Amino acid sequence: MVQAVIDISEHANRVLAIVKAKYSLNDKSQAIELMAREYEEKVLEPALRPEYVEKLKRIEKEPRIKVSNFRKHFGLKA
Repeated sequence: MVQAVIDISEHANRVLAIVKAKYSLNDKSQAIELMAREYEEKVLEPALRPEYVEKLKRIEKEPRIKVSNFRKHFGLKA
């Protein structure tokens, strides 16, 4: 396990305390671990999931339209 001394804002410290209490964790290190796992799942992994790859393949097969004037085509003001 890696140990680190970090500087965080008061707000971040309060958030860690709330996460620690909500999930009945022993210390703020566990709260940071939980937050890192959640971040990884929600932000970093979507590009790696098989469902995401399948979705991209379906989108690639959809028909495309050529638009010469984007604003006019979609009724946007200049």
